Amino acid sequence: MIIPFVLNGDLVYIDANPGERLVHILRRRFTLLSAREGCNSGRCGSCMVLMNDQPVPSCLVPVFQVKNNSVVTLEHFSKTDEYHDIITAFEEAGISMCGFCNAGKIFITHTLIRDNPRPTNDEIRAMFSGNMCRCTDIEDLINGVRKAAARRRRRHA
Repeated sequence: MIIPFVLNGDLVYIDANPGERLVHILRRRFTLLSAREGCNSGRCGSCMVLMNDQPVPSCLVPVFQVKNNSVVTLEHFSKTDEYHDIITAFEEAGISMCGFCNAGKIFITHTLIRDNPRPTNDEIRAMFSGNMCRCTDIEDLINGVRKAAARRRRRHA
């Protein structure tokens, strides 16, 4: 099946089995290694991408679902001001960037502060409740998200 979709801003076409998982397509066909295969249940965050501007675990997405949609990986997102707001804030908060769950932490934070520039601690906890991160304490993560939100608000002021 030929599947057209926008990947990191470029229209691409792939010939793939419609049930093949997006994480495998990204890694094997496009050599985009930021989407890592971890738990295969969508909870670890290591395979997270943005699909139509929403964070999704690419290990759960059959490739036919990306047809005529947009997918952004961490490789592309890392070139944006939004990414730099988050990374700088995480560094200030002492958040570990172990490499395993980075995509999940970054894309969830991005989506949360894009949709809600002043999230409460409970809203931050709720957004991260489905993301199993073993390297970062939730209180540090809350602090980092709040710092990222403040950076973004200042940049957009």
